[in-house]
Amino acid sequence: MKRINKYIGWSLAAAGLALTSCNDYLDKLPDNRMQLKNPSEISSLLVSAYADAHPVYLLEMYSDNTDCIDNTGWTELDRFQRQAYQWDDITEIDAYESPQNLWNGYYRAIASANAALAEIERLGGASAGAYSAQRGEALLCRAYHMFVLSTVFCDAYDETTAGQKLGLPYPEAPETAVGARYERGTLADVYRKIDADIQQALPLVTNAYDHPKYHFNADAAYAFAARFYLYYHKYDLAVNYATKALGANPTDKLRDWASWYTLSANQQVQPQAYTSTDEKANFLLQAVQSEFGVACGPYSAGERYTCGEYLAATETLKASGPWGSTTNFYFKAFSNSAMASYFLRKVPYLFEYSDVQANIGYPHAIYSVFNGDETLMVRAEAHALQGNYQDAVNDLNTELARISRGATALTLESIAAFYNGVEYYTPTEPTVKKKFNTTFAIEPEVQEPLLQCVLHLRRLVTLHEGLRMQDVKRYGMEIYRRTINKNKDVVAVTDEMPVNDPRRAVQLPQDVISAGLAANPRN
Repeated sequence: MKRINKYIGWSLAAAGLALTSCNDYLDKLPDNRMQLKNPSEISSLLVSAYADAHPVYLLEMYSDNTDCIDNTGWTELDRFQRQAYQWDDITEIDAYESPQNLWNGYYRAIASANAALAEIERLGGASAGAYSAQRGEALLCRAYHMFVLSTVFCDAYDETTAGQKLGLPYPEAPETAVGARYERGTLADVYRKIDADIQQALPLVTNAYDHPKYHFNADAAYAFAARFYLYYHKYDLAVNYATKALGANPTDKLRDWASWYTLSANQQVQPQAYTSTDEKANFLLQAVQSEFGVACGPYSAGERYTCGEYLAATETLKASGPWGSTTNFYFKAFSNSAMASYFLRKVPYLFEYSDVQANIGYPHAIYSVFNGDETLMVRAEAHALQGNYQDAVNDLNTELARISRGATALTLESIAAFYNGVEYYTPTEPTVKKKFNTTFAIEPEVQEPLLQCVLHLRRLVTLHEGLRMQDVKRYGMEIYRRTINKNKDVVAVTDEMPVNDPRRAVQLPQDVISAGLAANPRN
């Protein structure tokens, strides 16, 4: 497979289309930069304000959705996959989802958003009503990309420690100085700025796009706000924005799991349907360069580090919950004797040939980064954290009615009975219930079982979408690295990630550190 010649360098580089005011002395631009003249041209620039990378592959390998399968027939896809699974400081830069390429791709997208905002300011700023939609989109793009970067390279937000935790540079203007230096600031700083960008942007959102599901349309914007405010511990706002995204009848915005289930799991039929613009549940789609469609596909590649049958049976796709057996669910794990993996066909593997005869080109994937089902889980969690327990149960039952046939409807009593009857997870005696270690209080009799249920169902609904690691971080779950043999037995526990393990924040790219930005601490 040919690798794309990637941009390498730590700088928060300006977009390829950099925009500055003209030089009064020459009365013309001193180089090949240009100024944009109308909303359409700024909208064209904003196409590049969506990154061509996404951390799903990295975070799935990093999370508790992956084991090491010890069989001489299974090999790693590449060194990146091994380093991500082993929680190493990743030195591999050739992988599409490496920290290097995520950093560069996301800051390039932010640079494009800042370039658009600078041009809008030149054309009249906030008073330039003709550019309000473009301004809203640019602000959301900047906030979204900073949010994703923070979930990868920073600790989870906690109001008791965020003022001391390392943040990330948050550029709010195009870079104009060569060799500009940046400081990380604090995680509290990052969240305050994301909050400010979202609040400015939401009144400006629109659905007037040629391809709205690849842009921050209204549903996508509200779903993003809901997830952000959940992580920010502002639960009233999370509920409010999730409700705006879902509408009066959330079922209308949930995936048609029953129809998806009937589609062929072979080729790209199910994956392309899952990420289709015609699927009403999909709020925002992101097309990226990725090899995760190989590692999470029927290709017998990267099978050494994967969600195997043992993990599926004890924690995910084959494990029961308070709703009963997952055989009632409209999904079926793809597996066969030539593979170690148990997975759902969610991730398309789309190959762009640069030379058909040489069989080289660029692998791509499409991800549903915001959708109705995940947004409903956000609202359910926010309700539970607010103490609105029955509202949370109602949301869970709404999702269950859509994703399953004949699943037992939940009550607070049945949820508590199920999770109180389950022992906490250990790596050698795994269960669906991991102990929470949070600085905020969780009521043990009703609230904890309810939160266990929300996180359990979300883990199933969002499997292979990179979100599980955020739940692990936010709730202080301890996770492990295990080796599973061909008989599906745990033969070794090779590492553990305690609640305060600094490796929960992925290490910054080495060239970023070499350029002077503070590295994430390590023991």
